[in-house]
Parts: sequence; structure tokens; C-alpha cells
Amino acid sequence: MKIAFLFPGQGAQMVGMGKDIYDEYEEAKNVYEHVSSILGTDVKKLCFQGPEEELNKTQNTQIGIAVTSLAILEVLKSKGIKADISTGLSLGEYVALMYSGYINIEQGMKLLEKRGYYMANFLPEGNFEMVAVMGVDSCIIEQVCEKIRLNGKFVVPANYNYSAQTVISGEAEGIEEAIVELNKLNAKRVIKLKTSGPFHTEKLNKARELFSKELEKVNFNINENKVIRNIDGNFYKNDDNIKEILSNHIVSSVRFDKAIKKMKEQGIDTFVEIGPGKALSGFVKKELKGEDINVFSVNDVKSLEEFLEFIN
Repeated sequence: MKIAFLFPGQGAQMVGMGKDIYDEYEEAKNVYEHVSSILGTDVKKLCFQGPEEELNKTQNTQIGIAVTSLAILEVLKSKGIKADISTGLSLGEYVALMYSGYINIEQGMKLLEKRGYYMANFLPEGNFEMVAVMGVDSCIIEQVCEKIRLNGKFVVPANYNYSAQTVISGEAEGIEEAIVELNKLNAKRVIKLKTSGPFHTEKLNKARELFSKELEKVNFNINENKVIRNIDGNFYKNDDNIKEILSNHIVSSVRFDKAIKKMKEQGIDTFVEIGPGKALSGFVKKELKGEDINVFSVNDVKSLEEFLEFIN
């Protein structure tokens, strides 16, 4: 059995996430307490009680999702369960880096706090939207976006989730034009997402510049643990400039589609999403439909115990 751990990104958050894990496992409780002391804020109250408007603020969302994933990880670690490969979606990549020892929890959580703050507070002026497009090949979506940009309206692919789903981001006017074009191309579904900005596009360049200064203060460790990068779907290497990669991560498209292919190429047969939501496990199931694989979404005591039973 070869295992991959997958860590969710923004949008997976929900009030109450991690509460029963916290109540059931001392290892999880210690993580929430530790992160609260690192950041000087009551992280468990944010995750367990919200309110939703507060949890949905980007700077809070990134912290809440990450600590929930880390708490579940600590329980799995206590059971001796390890991953051969880890990866995440956007902020989830930081959890993968913390899990794999590239950075410690103190530094990782402080970086996520700053990352979320800059992404929330240094957005460009204008009305921006993000839309998930299903059933149209990403190459065609790229062509549609390029055509609209040539007409002076900003719209680009932001998240390549799997081969049949791509998220585009841009100015509202450009997004509306893209929706019309994509519906002409018989898109199965086009869904507007609840987001606060044009994430993973060049429009967050100011946030990238500010965050790069935070990254300069941090030293990353070199090791042999396998973590897949969002920017291109390849593994981090010992000679990578991790600071530059994570800085560009804010303005670069997320290639989770390539991460799925890479994991499959590496012989992964058990995919375990760790943290709130079920989006990443859903992407894997759809992309690898018909393959002989096991897919789990571990986000509460019940799903954790089901996974542990499978492993044992």
C-alpha cells in the first residue's frame, strides 16, 4: 500500500470543524492549544464557534483549516500512519510542508497568518469573481480566457482541479463573457464561487511582494520527503528556492490536476484527504474513476475511525 495525504484549501471551512476530534483525542487537543499559543489567538473558538462571517475571512480561514488538518495528522502520527507523498491545495501546501519537515509548525502557522492577512487586505480595486467550470477541457478554457483578455478584460485560469474542472478568475465583466462562451461550448456546469478576491492570479502581486519579505525571515529544511508543488505538479527538490516558489504561489495557477497524475505515476493507491470538506478526494475519485484505488476523506471522528479500521 502506498499512501498520499491531501490537505484542503480555502472554501473547505465550516463552523465546528475539528470539534469532535478535539474532544476525543488528546493529541488533537494539544495541537489546537499549541497553535493558539503560537498565534496569540483562540484558534479552537474560531474553528468550533465561529461565527461564520469571522471564520470566512481569508486570514482566519487559512489558520482554521490548517490547524484542523494538523490536529488530525497528529492523531494519525500517534497511530504510526505515514504518507509516502503529501500535497495540498493552495494553503494546504503549507500543511504538507509542515508535515514533511520542510518547516516547523511555529514558522508554518505564522507564515499562513501573514499570507492570509496580505491576501485579504491587499486586493486590487474592482469587482472580481471566481467560477468553477465543469466538462470543458482546460486547453479550451485557456483559449477562451485569452480571447477575452485580448479584448481588454481580465480573466485567467486559477485552479486546475482535475481534467474536467477548472476554476477561472477575473473581472466580473470578463467572467460574464467567459460564462456565455463556455455555455456555447456545452459546459456541464458553471458555478460562481464565494470568494473575496482574484486568488492565484497576477492581481495579487502586491500581496506576493509583501509576503516574500516574510518568507525571507524563515529557514526551510532540506529533506527527502516527497511533497508535490502546486505551481507545476512536480516534487520539491533539494536545490529549489522554496521562498521564491511560495511567493509566486500566491499569483500562480494551482495545478492539482498534475498532482493527481504525479501521485498515480508514483504508484499511490490510497488517497487520504485530511481536514474539513471532501473536495480533493472528490477530484481524485473523478479523475481516477475505474482505477483500483482507495479514497478517504478524514474530517471527523467517524471518518477517522473508518480509515484506521481500513489500515489495520
